[in-house]
This record gives sequence, C-alpha cells and structure tokens, in this order.
Amino acid sequence: MPPSETAAPSPAALLAAMPFATRLGIELHEAAPDRATGSLPWSPEACTAGGILHGGALMALADSVGAVCAYLNLPPGAGTSTVESKTNFLRGVASGRVHATARPLHVGGTLVVVQTDLRDDKGRLVGQTTQTQIVLEAKGGAAS
Repeated sequence: MPPSETAAPSPAALLAAMPFATRLGIELHEAAPDRATGSLPWSPEACTAGGILHGGALMALADSVGAVCAYLNLPPGAGTSTVESKTNFLRGVASGRVHATARPLHVGGTLVVVQTDLRDDKGRLVGQTTQTQIVLEAKGGAAS
C-alpha cells in the first residue's frame, strides 16, 4: 500500500515525468510500492560494438524502473534521487527486449534501496542493479 491515502499515479504518468527514459524507448508496465516493471527494446541506436545493447542503456532502464519503485515508497510530498547505483552485467543482449523488475530491499526515512533484475525475452538474467535513493524533504516540511 502506498504511504499516502491517494491512488498511486498511473505507469503512463510516472513515465511522462522521466523524459530521458521516454526518449530511450523505456516502457513502464506496472508501478506499485512493492514491485515496478518495465522494458526496453533492443535497437541499433542503443548498441555498442557487435550489436550488443549498451550497458548504459541497461543501467538507464534499471535506474528508471527502480526510481519509480522508490518513489512509490516515499511519504506524501517527498522526492527522491539516486545517490548510488551498482550494476552487474551477466550477458549481452543482441535482440528482443530487456525486462526490468524492481523491488524494494529497504524503505527508511532517509534512504530507499531497490534491487532491479534485468532479463531477456528467454527469462535469462542479463544484469542486476542495486541502487540507493535518498528521500528528499517535502517542500514546506519534513518528509516523515
């Protein structure tokens, strides 16, 4: 359940707040405090040598979906920003789509830690990102 009494924003509204994610072609499929999912299609413009999806594109997917998960765990009016992110790349992606699933590992008053698994179309783990998001104080008062 979100910390506030109001309904959580729709995945489309959350994605619209992240123009870089939209520009990359990231899609947000599910957005809830306990789980956020999204995906990124392979495209030649997002590749490195040999037609492999660039690690930066994978990290942007993980950061975007993970940030949504963190945001949905904030107190009303608070904001968040990534302060640390670590990614392990486990295999290359040369076609299809990468699917991200983010889940909170820790939700505190100062920090939210989220783990995001990245999988290919065959369900194989492509990478895993653990990111720490800081809880930014609500304007006009503290984020409790």
